[in-house]
Amino acid sequence: MKKIVSLMLTAFIAVQCLTAQVPEGIKYMNYARYKSARDAFQKAYNANPKDAQTIYWLGQSILATDGATPATPQQLQEAKALYQKGLQETGSDPWLLVGMGQIELMEGGDLNSAKQKFEQAITASTATSGKTKGKPNPAILAAIGRANASLPSGKGDNVYAIDKLKQAAVLDPANADIYINLGINYLKMGGENGGEAVKAFQEALARDPKNAFAYYRIGKIYQSQNNKELFEQNFNSAIGVDPAFPQVYNALFDYYASRDVNKAKEYLDKYIANADKSPENDVYLAEYLFRAQKNQESLAKLKEVEAAAGGSKNLPAINLLYAYNYDRLGDSVQAKANLEKYFANPASKIRPEDYELAVTVFSKFPGSETTAISYLEKAMANDTSKVNRIAYQGQIATLYGKAKMYPQQLDAIQKQIALKGNGAPMSEFDYYTLTSTAFNAKLYPQTIDYAKAYIKAFPDKTQPFRFYKLAAIASDPDSTSGTGVDYLNTLDSIYLTMDKEKYKVDVFRNQNYIMGVYLKKMSTLNKNSDFKVKSDGTRTPVVDEYIATAQKVVALTEAMMALYPDPADENNKYAQNVKADMQKRIDYYSKPPARKSGGTSAGAGTAGKGK
Repeated sequence: MKKIVSLMLTAFIAVQCLTAQVPEGIKYMNYARYKSARDAFQKAYNANPKDAQTIYWLGQSILATDGATPATPQQLQEAKALYQKGLQETGSDPWLLVGMGQIELMEGGDLNSAKQKFEQAITASTATSGKTKGKPNPAILAAIGRANASLPSGKGDNVYAIDKLKQAAVLDPANADIYINLGINYLKMGGENGGEAVKAFQEALARDPKNAFAYYRIGKIYQSQNNKELFEQNFNSAIGVDPAFPQVYNALFDYYASRDVNKAKEYLDKYIANADKSPENDVYLAEYLFRAQKNQESLAKLKEVEAAAGGSKNLPAINLLYAYNYDRLGDSVQAKANLEKYFANPASKIRPEDYELAVTVFSKFPGSETTAISYLEKAMANDTSKVNRIAYQGQIATLYGKAKMYPQQLDAIQKQIALKGNGAPMSEFDYYTLTSTAFNAKLYPQTIDYAKAYIKAFPDKTQPFRFYKLAAIASDPDSTSGTGVDYLNTLDSIYLTMDKEKYKVDVFRNQNYIMGVYLKKMSTLNKNSDFKVKSDGTRTPVVDEYIATAQKVVALTEAMMALYPDPADENNKYAQNVKADMQKRIDYYSKPPARKSGGTSAGAGTAGKGK
């Protein structure tokens, strides 16, 4: 009898221990201690391999990542095989149906097909008797919410998940994890839902005041908004309720790594002390050494980690840190080679500053700018942050400029300005880059349009006037089309409308340029073989055009003298001289001298040339 009781007691204690291992594993999951979580779930699974809830959580630990990168194909296949085996042995259990629905979404499968599995799980878990008759199991609803929360943005149905989580919260109002996943689903829907996410995490804290994970998630939201006071407040609260929570130390290390290397080292030491032991921690140590300007030590550590890990394939951060170290040491070839490996690895966790490094490094290799641009375009496609997308587009524009691909640069600048949106006024820098890039692209009419808008927005700046004039002149390089003259006349009208006295020097110079265009035209006409005039005043059309052009010059000189009315002024004298010369030409060809006996008509042949 005593033996039977002893065996029963032993079995009871074993069940209690196994029951405790699942919640312990879930806690490890929230603490990003995935190895510890898997060990805990594996023990529970080994003791009872047909318990569906244990199978579900073991699969979740297999699929777990830091959230910045998707699960690898190997992770997906291992978890899928586990769930399929469970379905074969236990039947269509709701936990396993949710797990398979999640796998389907993570593999890029059909959303509706996955949701059918979720709905099937809800139906199968709905109570058929008792006080909860007709009500689904809130734990299954929560698992559906968790499945969508674990996916990259845009892969699941966050609205659907939020609806299921709200139902779960009504049925199980004390469960803080429901609100954690509710908040994460809000975040997956975009930055404008950050307020709703904070509310959800605060609801989690109302149910579990010592929930370090909730404080951490609130802190991360404020960190993304560069609100140092509030993110540090929440990070410190997370540490206060649980000093063993590792993720907050990692976040603080990452924040201070580029700001205060000594403070960063303190947080790194605390993170390593509380996180699972892993090669990644040695990579963090190599990053600290880089931040501390100890590049050779950092490189030595990276080589040590790479050798122990059997290469950098599973630890792409090794290549990234190699690139940072080599760039600082002036070895651009090695920096470029390691960046190429890093960006080619689908497991890489690429940050905005990493793209900045790519821009710096690839810019040193003419012809490589388009490669860096392709990286930036991928970054934009995977980043929902408006601020980051604007920055990426600006980097793309910079790279196109360095490659002297000006039309593409102009397009990138236009896209960057459009991203700012919301009716935000363009800055002077925006106007300048648009106008200067259009000019570099030799899009002269577009340059002038931008210059006009630039003048209107910033009339006190000299740059838009300069670009207008340069584009006007460049639009008619051989001074034959007349477009440059038309543009400069329009520019002068702008000057005179704004402030005649202030801009009279600019107007005078523009008119002098136009005068040069007319004089060049007169010289061309004068050399034309059809330039003929008789003593009776009969002229060819070419001569008429010559006279008409000279009259335009006279009108210009009169306008120029009006700007400087003092006859003693050098500018006035210059205009007077030109006017006098033009008037002589007009008079000569309008009323040529009488023809001499036996001679040719005045102005015909070479006699009238050169005037």
